[in-house]
Amino acid sequence: QVQLVESGGGSVQAGGSLRLSCAASEVSRGYCMGWFRQAPGKEREEVAIIHTGGGVTQYADAVKGRFTISQDNAKKTLELQMDTLKPEDTAMYYCAAYERPFGGLATMCLPDPARYNYWGQGTQVTVSS
Repeated sequence: QVQLVESGGGSVQAGGSLRLSCAASEVSRGYCMGWFRQAPGKEREEVAIIHTGGGVTQYADAVKGRFTISQDNAKKTLELQMDTLKPEDTAMYYCAAYERPFGGLATMCLPDPARYNYWGQGTQVTVSS
């Protein structure tokens, strides 16, 4: 049973940085993992996703060039480095995963949150102006 536990959220001023971490148990090379966020009154949206086998990453346009997703295979964690934060980045951030067999280095993941069947409890990120 996959279990995901996020940490690292907090409050920061605009222009600052935060690093989120997701401890992932029972996740092997055949998974898509990602960070999603949900602001009050808005739908949950993709932030960044990665396939654990090939390492292909995908980013939402709103965060390209500012956020970096990575995986630490030794620690079994998924990381999200968030730089140049903006007030519109304020949201609850979730780590999520679904099983997708590794089909080669170009294996990509789907950005639709509905595809992800494993979710963490979320960590709050607040960016003040």
